Amino acid sequence: MNDYLYIIIFVNENLFWRDTMLDINKVKERIEMLKKLPSVGSKNVSQILEENGFTRRDFLKWSAAMAAMLSLPTSFTPLIAQAAEVSDRLPVVWLHLAECTGCSESLLRTDAPTIDSLIFNYINLQYHDTIMAAAGWQAEENYEEALEKFKGRYVLCVEGGVPTKDGGEYLTIGPEAETGLHKLKRSAKDAAAIIAVGTCSSFGGIQAAAPNPTGAKGIHKVLNKQVINVPGCPPSAKNIVGTILYVILFGQLPAVDNFNRPKFAYGLRIHDLCERRGHFDAGEFVEEFGDDGAKNGFCLYKQGCKGPYTFNNCSRERFNQHTSWPVQAGHGCIGCSEPDFWDSMAPYEEPLANKKYASPLADATADKYGVTILTVAGVAIAAHAALSAIKNPKE
Repeated sequence: MNDYLYIIIFVNENLFWRDTMLDINKVKERIEMLKKLPSVGSKNVSQILEENGFTRRDFLKWSAAMAAMLSLPTSFTPLIAQAAEVSDRLPVVWLHLAECTGCSESLLRTDAPTIDSLIFNYINLQYHDTIMAAAGWQAEENYEEALEKFKGRYVLCVEGGVPTKDGGEYLTIGPEAETGLHKLKRSAKDAAAIIAVGTCSSFGGIQAAAPNPTGAKGIHKVLNKQVINVPGCPPSAKNIVGTILYVILFGQLPAVDNFNRPKFAYGLRIHDLCERRGHFDAGEFVEEFGDDGAKNGFCLYKQGCKGPYTFNNCSRERFNQHTSWPVQAGHGCIGCSEPDFWDSMAPYEEPLANKKYASPLADATADKYGVTILTVAGVAIAAHAALSAIKNPKE
């Protein structure tokens, strides 16, 4: 029996490493292909990092951490570094639709540059409203040139939901007042990969909250191509850069969940890796903000934390240069990386069990609603049983 198990493990390990070696060879070939393409900047990423105080050792540590986040073996660490070094060969068109620009701002406006933000700046951004110097007609010319010059090669990153009501007239862009809906479809037509950055682009976001007067939607609902969603309000910088790096490495999109989110970032719930999870298991909760439980870092579930229902890696990657995240700071997760979070997760300071729903039960809570449904179902089952007892089975 033990010999049999050993053979299975040995065979599985060899199959794993055989497949991994094949992937490594493909990645090496892809990186060599990218190296032959013209570089955009005069400096390479190593020089840029060194100028900002990062050593080669720091860069390799970042590459190792990125490999781990992408669920890749440690053997991919040097390839991650090489992919980052040739990332300026990858044309990226970044389109802004109905949003607050918070996803870009959170990545760019750090108090000191991070490796993630520097890599992002190093990427070959052909068009990006927030950071490009051009404006008006010149910006429009840059956009059209990028679509034509890099047809079939560029990665399209979209920030913001897309208004669809009345033909998309609630959002117009550029000197010709092109609707965001039309511009999105034009941009997506010849894109090699499409990444929805942030919850607005992924699921519609706040713009899509009831009553949604502009008909805002996630971009995947209006495109006939595969879209990978990187939700969050805002998403982690590592999730954005990691997804782009994956495309650079493999020339394809990573494995996704049922909402088209990359599993490497959204495979676990906030609750699974939360530092307050031990208090939840022990039944230790914050009963009200500012009490002794809050001071001792107890679980925030009773104060509305939506961590048990939210898939994201905030508790692992954190924000503000990996220093903190909302739950660590003392407020529960609001579920911002989930579809329709603005409607489904509110009110944010109350558990979902207390949430009121518009229903024939006149704003019943989830608990009452569920009990009532079970009661109605029970009455129906009992009535059916009674009728079956008195009715001729042959009728």
